[in-house]
Amino acid sequence: MKRLILTLFLTLLGVLPVMAQKKKKLAADFSFPDSLSAPAKVTFTNRSSGGEIYEWDFGDGTTSSEVSPTHIYKRSGNYVVKLTIRQGKKSKSVEKVVPIKAPDRCLIEIETEYGTMLAELFSSTPKHRDNFVKLAEEGFYDGLLFHRVIKGFMIQGGDPLSRNASPEQMLGMGGPGYQIPAEFVDSLIHTKGAIAAARTNNPKKESSGSQFYIVQGAPVGEEQLNQIELMRNFRYTAQQREAYRKWGGAPHLDREYTVFGRVIEGLDVIDRIAAVETGFADRPKKDVWMKVRVIK
Repeated sequence: MKRLILTLFLTLLGVLPVMAQKKKKLAADFSFPDSLSAPAKVTFTNRSSGGEIYEWDFGDGTTSSEVSPTHIYKRSGNYVVKLTIRQGKKSKSVEKVVPIKAPDRCLIEIETEYGTMLAELFSSTPKHRDNFVKLAEEGFYDGLLFHRVIKGFMIQGGDPLSRNASPEQMLGMGGPGYQIPAEFVDSLIHTKGAIAAARTNNPKKESSGSQFYIVQGAPVGEEQLNQIELMRNFRYTAQQREAYRKWGGAPHLDREYTVFGRVIEGLDVIDRIAAVETGFADRPKKDVWMKVRVIK
């Protein structure tokens, strides 16, 4: 009896260990946002209990061991996401379908070794948009070069002759064998990030079937815009003037070359490419390749 009383007394004082608490019951669960459109940045909220190790399979060939990871789905589709949690030798798994809808806008990715640009192609220039998408889906642009780079102006690519071109080869004259009628839209201007079609000096200002440029541009002042208005006999809106003041660009190209898209993420990639060392005919001394993907 004395020993029992002593044991209880020491337990109350915390001298003897109390019985270990039972581990939480193992249960796997997670949630994610609704109404996702590609490209979708999805944060998964882990709602599991009792887990010590977490294994995520995002259904697109990638995995993670984070507790509540964030993952980017670049294309639409129904992805089966599996979460497995482990506690010692025990494990529990749960699978859920994550639906990623096609984007409302026409979006493309332009991948380079200097980073990836996400761009929108405009519905108001359907001939240029549809042609670019067609070529991209055929893999036409993959492996081609930004063969003409002028810092403070633009980066240009899309010449099929640039694929595996020798360093001394003259580039800029290649194409798919056709031109595209000009699609000038008053609201589309050459601010930084604008994507426009290159062209030869032809009276109808028809565009190259494949070559395009992305504007880096330079600071733009009110006087420059005033002069262009007088020369071209049109007027910039207050919003367009503000855009040029904020972002800079190349307004002298407005109404001369068709703007058909814009970079919406990755403007810094333009700056990095525009800063490369160039040689004859503004060609980068080190090749700047591209890969183009349509986001669906």
